[in-house]
Amino acid sequence: MGDVSPQREHDADAARVTQRPVTSRHAPALAGAGALVLVASFVGLGLWQLQRRAWKHALIAQVEARVHAAPAPVPGRAEWPQISAVRDGYRRVLVEGRMLRDRETLVRATTVLGSGYWVITPMQTADGTILVNRGFVPPERRDASTRGGEGGNGPVRIVGLLRLSEPGGGFLRANDPAQDRWYSRDVAAIAARRGIADAAPFFVDAEVATGPENQPVGGLTVIRFVDNHLIYALTWFGLALLSAWAGLTVLRRGRAEDATNPE
Repeated sequence: MGDVSPQREHDADAARVTQRPVTSRHAPALAGAGALVLVASFVGLGLWQLQRRAWKHALIAQVEARVHAAPAPVPGRAEWPQISAVRDGYRRVLVEGRMLRDRETLVRATTVLGSGYWVITPMQTADGTILVNRGFVPPERRDASTRGGEGGNGPVRIVGLLRLSEPGGGFLRANDPAQDRWYSRDVAAIAARRGIADAAPFFVDAEVATGPENQPVGGLTVIRFVDNHLIYALTWFGLALLSAWAGLTVLRRGRAEDATNPE
């Protein structure tokens, strides 16, 4: 009682043999197709990073040319809506006007000279008001009276680099206009806090000191572009090779199993 006849065992074994190849035949093909999709995707991402690298190098070359070019007049009000980082960032410009020293703003800064502040002073020009980053001062020089006098209110000429606004704040530190605490040179927010209605959408980094005692210290603009695109491209191409290797391995195993277990 409970014995299984040889015929039934034979029938059960035959059923298992006929069911098994259906999965084993299609699994390698599906795995190969998936690997092919991954290879194509990773290669595409690698090529995109190479394109980004070429674009970044062209941008760096453009910026280098702008920084060392002869200063051109600062863009007028009619050009302000078209100002962009790619086209205008770090242009060497000449700005002329009257400094509004009573509306100065101090922005926290860390430079090669240590920690301190950028001195941001509005300049009234014929086209409107342009914020000028006159340079860096250490904490003990944050008060204008400690800088040996700031000059009169007559017209001045400043050569510097055109910079785009830095909205929001610094790393993990948000600007607090209500408390007059600034961690980035946010043109719109600073202008609003100082009651300036006609401010340009950019500021100018002064090249040299603008005070009689070489304070604030100008010319500290850091020009740095992150360029990791080649590393990213090599990573994506490496993943493409690994995916291709994995797909080929699965296909070879599938073929080997088909050869050892023919239907």
